[in-house]
Amino acid sequence: MELQQLFEQAVANSKNLTKKPDNDTLLKLYALYKQSTDGDVKGDRPSFWDMVGQAKYDAWQAQKGNSKETAMQSYIDLITKLSQ
Repeated sequence: MELQQLFEQAVANSKNLTKKPDNDTLLKLYALYKQSTDGDVKGDRPSFWDMVGQAKYDAWQAQKGNSKETAMQSYIDLITKLSQ
């Protein structure tokens, strides 16, 4: 199966996890998804008052420089681990 197809399957599987991941894991999943679909983070960091937006931005920023393929594989691996 092609990496893109595996990634799409992992995204679908993420909606069916039996246990909700902790916030750090959710941020990592968000960042890997964004890096996989949009590439490096764009725009300015959200304002001080938007703490959730800042956390998401920072998590995505931490993925900067990773290729889309690397991010996809990391996302697949993390979903696979969470599904066990």
